[in-house]
Amino acid sequence: GDDAIVDWVLLELRSDVTPATILARRAALVQRDGDIVDTDGVSAVRFLGMPVANYRVAVRHRNHLGILTGTSYTLSGTPSLIDLSLSSTPTYGTDARKAVGGRMVMWMGNARVDDRLKYTGAANDRDAILLKIGGSVPTAVVNGYFPEDCNLNGQVKYTGGANDRDPILVNMPGGAVTGQRLQQLP
Repeated sequence: GDDAIVDWVLLELRSDVTPATILARRAALVQRDGDIVDTDGVSAVRFLGMPVANYRVAVRHRNHLGILTGTSYTLSGTPSLIDLSLSSTPTYGTDARKAVGGRMVMWMGNARVDDRLKYTGAANDRDAILLKIGGSVPTAVVNGYFPEDCNLNGQVKYTGGANDRDPILVNMPGGAVTGQRLQQLP
């Protein structure tokens, strides 16, 4: 169902004044419908020991570019809903999310787990996929939970249908193979 756990993320509370300053970080679970819940799989995520204050919230995923709220939220003992899937929810930086089917989503394809999506050139994400499958047979497939599994289907594939290479190219600015998309986190 929609509430099935499908993956996990890191959530960060950041300073309202200096957004590059991480004040707290913890893991949380992602449900099929995109909701982020606590590690029990159902509860709202809580940052125990953090004072009631204004915070920016960052979300990081194993092979997506991280995002940060564009404004601060007062977080207290009462759960706050921050819906980053809405285009009306501001995010930090420029073009920090992608519109897919009327919802805003994180940019996928960060197979190298760094601060950018890159299709060609040194330190690109495409080569990380090829290396994961062995480097010499582009039709090979590796099953498992890996950062190189950009489309999150449990397989790392370089060629063929549902491969992990094509989504990186699709997410390049203007579809340019030489472009790169930078993560919008300070």
